[in-house]
Amino acid sequence: MKVREAMSRVILTAAASTTIAEAASLMAQRRVGSALVLDGRRLAGIFTERDIVKALSQDGSATSQAITHWMTRNPQTISPDATLEEAQRRMLDGNFRHLPVMDGDELVGMLSLRDISRVSLPD
Repeated sequence: MKVREAMSRVILTAAASTTIAEAASLMAQRRVGSALVLDGRRLAGIFTERDIVKALSQDGSATSQAITHWMTRNPQTISPDATLEEAQRRMLDGNFRHLPVMDGDELVGMLSLRDISRVSLPD
């Protein structure tokens, strides 16, 4: 199965200036574990639940800080034509749960370990 068959096409994006509190609120509302940070149309980073935990554990006032300070810059990405097996291996090897899907320079989706699990389970 290909990444395009399992990925989510609805992507939560945020500006680099978004605060941790704002990002956490948006992520909770959308029920997602990450937000992609764009610089114009270019993918600049990814901000995840783990980044929230890291920020708060290191600075009690982090909720008012911009996510750009805590995000992962230039995250790994994958093609929509890659296999789910390749995507899962990359996530497990890299110890992350979210993988932006890029078709060339265009952001087209997000793949999570949950997405892979959902399509991998027998009906």
